Amino acid sequence: MKQWKSHRLEHYLTALAFMAPFMILYLWFWIYPIIKGFLTSLSTGSFGAEKTFVGLQNYNHMMSDDKFWSSFWNTLYFIVISTPSIVILGLGMALLVNMKLKGTTFLRTAFFMPYMLSVSVIGSIWVFILQSKTGLIAETLSSLGITTQISWFGSWGMGWLSILIATLWWTAGFNMVLFLAGLQEIPDDLYEAADIDGANGWAKFRYITLPSLKGVTTLVVILQTIASFKLFGQTWLITKGGPGTSTTPLVHYIYQIAFRQWDTGYAAAVSFVLFLTIALISLIQYRLMMSRD
Repeated sequence: MKQWKSHRLEHYLTALAFMAPFMILYLWFWIYPIIKGFLTSLSTGSFGAEKTFVGLQNYNHMMSDDKFWSSFWNTLYFIVISTPSIVILGLGMALLVNMKLKGTTFLRTAFFMPYMLSVSVIGSIWVFILQSKTGLIAETLSSLGITTQISWFGSWGMGWLSILIATLWWTAGFNMVLFLAGLQEIPDDLYEAADIDGANGWAKFRYITLPSLKGVTTLVVILQTIASFKLFGQTWLITKGGPGTSTTPLVHYIYQIAFRQWDTGYAAAVSFVLFLTIALISLIQYRLMMSRD
């Protein structure tokens, strides 16, 4: 018995030795920043300056901060319009390139290529395309004799539309790859049996394809929601958060607090609320989507 316990302890110590490098890095680069960020949110001060403990004062101020709530609702609005659009577009692209038609290799490359670009490049491209007077769309319409100018950045609705278009073009290719992997895991026997039973294309999609992609769809929705919560680069580069603050998301506001107002404590408090919101909504999404039959 003692020999068995000693042998088991040796296995535990060996496993711990292999896990130790990862656990040290995980604690240092993930757990420690979360704890440090929360402690910072309980203080006031700036970078390099002495911080003063203020308890929950930053959180109390947040509840009455109109700019915080404006950026928070802007973020939720973008999630509502972007997540379904990008998920549906990614699925449609995956279905298209999975048909094994001529040119699908080129389409796969073309659809995924924008995802390899940085957000600064994406922003520059779409600012060039959407400029109301000298942009690619404006010049194209002008060459066709159409002199109407579209103010893509001049209103709340058009500003969000321009951000959505740029985000769709940039990120849908990544979701396409995930859906494509899921489609290729579906056995061909299921579709052959459906053909024998006389099922049409819609029936096969509804009763075979969609249920088989349940796990992939859950993953894509959660990843896209998290990415939409972290929206920053597109708004900063394309609309500058305007007009006014109508397209300023939460991360954009955190940047302004931390690096324009130099209030690290309040910025950390807003960041921690964002972190908790992402975790809560991701958990709810996972539970709801995986509980469906």
